[in-house]
Amino acid sequence: MELTLSPATLAEIRQIRELYFSAFPREERSPFGLMKRRAKQGVGRMLAAKDGGEFVGFTYIIESADCAYLFYLAIIPQTRGAGYGSAILAELREMYADKHLFLARESLDKSADNYEQRVRRHEFYLRNGFSDLDCKIRELTVTFDVMSIGGEITPEDYKNLIIPWCGKFRQKHYPMKLFIPTERK
Repeated sequence: MELTLSPATLAEIRQIRELYFSAFPREERSPFGLMKRRAKQGVGRMLAAKDGGEFVGFTYIIESADCAYLFYLAIIPQTRGAGYGSAILAELREMYADKHLFLARESLDKSADNYEQRVRRHEFYLRNGFSDLDCKIRELTVTFDVMSIGGEITPEDYKNLIIPWCGKFRQKHYPMKLFIPTERK
């Protein structure tokens, strides 16, 4: 495996778009046009994952001075299970060694149709060095569990990262926030 992560080219953005819409449910997707625009403006990073020059997946990162939010990570279906997800996470840990790297993942809701898949994702992130945090992220209509490498993430950390990315208007009308649940596990 010769994995590289690099800013997506126009051709790769087309591949990323196709993968993005097939890999993530509608309620978990941010507007793709906004993601492209923010990446072009340097507020987000849309990175193509390639093995020997062949597109295998992508990641999208939003960062601040102290934090890097792994907003999206997806691998093309025909190469899932080949170690690319772990290789991408290893590369990201190195790229963001000086920041708190965190992600939002589906909650382990036993009543969810894809509960087993959620458990496998959780175990995957645990195997790759992430730890569960005692907070949640609410984005649009979905509430996620939070995992991190490098320590705790505060509501203020998240706010300082997400507002420059989504903008004050969008944040006012479509709030995204990190919070500490009143009922702890």
